[in-house]
Amino acid sequence: MDLIEEDDDYEIIQYLNYRRRLYTVHERINHMLAWDDHDFRVRFRLGKNVVLNLLEYIEDEIASQTIRNNAVSPINKLLLTLRFYATGNFLITAGDFIGVSKSTACLIVRDVSVAIAKLRPIFIRMPETESEIRDLQLHFYQIARFPRTIGAIDCTHIKIQSPGGPDAEYFRNRKGYFSLNVQTIASPGLKIMDVVARWPGSCHDQTIFKKSRIYNKLVSGYWKNSLLVADSGYANTQYVVTPYLNPSNDIEELYNESIIRTRNPVERSYGVLKRRFPVLSFGSRLKLETTQAVIVACCVLHNLACDDNDLEPPELLNMDLPLNEEFSLREHHEPEVGNARKQLTEEYFPFLN
Repeated sequence: MDLIEEDDDYEIIQYLNYRRRLYTVHERINHMLAWDDHDFRVRFRLGKNVVLNLLEYIEDEIASQTIRNNAVSPINKLLLTLRFYATGNFLITAGDFIGVSKSTACLIVRDVSVAIAKLRPIFIRMPETESEIRDLQLHFYQIARFPRTIGAIDCTHIKIQSPGGPDAEYFRNRKGYFSLNVQTIASPGLKIMDVVARWPGSCHDQTIFKKSRIYNKLVSGYWKNSLLVADSGYANTQYVVTPYLNPSNDIEELYNESIIRTRNPVERSYGVLKRRFPVLSFGSRLKLETTQAVIVACCVLHNLACDDNDLEPPELLNMDLPLNEEFSLREHHEPEVGNARKQLTEEYFPFLN
């Protein structure tokens, strides 16, 4: 009984002697003025003009409802998020860079990522008009004289932490770690024209494609006789063409050389995207929904950089990125109606000088 009373007395004394932690306001640097253009790009992976242009689109959505309690300004929220994308590090590190706590940094990254991802219809889009389709086909043709191409399609894995729950194992890919299998379609200029970032790592590339909006548009003839070039992870159809696994003659060799060079932009776009935003290489420890928003947001930012003719990200500071692993599976796919590859090797490539 005495021990219980002594414990109660101790807790009361601790409560009476409790001193609330002093409220501190961290000094916030004006990063737009503190760094020259080169140092700014190294730290935030984008130029100042691109950042200011982006801020005009999302400023109203990410602005705090009040300026009381030293509220974080929209530009600092955006720079904190970019810094998190640039380091792929802990949220507390990005928060320290701007002068906020880890919990505040987490909320800012979530809100800003969602705001940027909402710009997807503006900056991530497939060709719609006849002139856009013709221009895109011409630019792909100029790479290796491959005809009728409007996009290069592929998938890349973005590492995540286990989402937990009964369906967690669906996210474990064949390399053994948890990931999202993200499908993109790239243009000759490395811009991302479509992105699908909702499928777990165990899903095959072809499955993701057949469940996508792009597949339905192709099947319905939305882009007429246009083609997507892909690797052997996809089925060869009348609207998607893949290389020959074992070419048996010079025509098939020529076809393979042409299609491999034509689909090279999608592979290069992954390299540029992950070097610019290392968070996509090192993996995300955020909630699944926030991670999906981060992926789409990085694709939007990548396209903004491409529009600014910034195709070569600055060097990373004391960081070595993981290698971009190859996940393509050479599987047998059930034949579908039509075969554009056969038509091209019979009617086009034999007459290509």
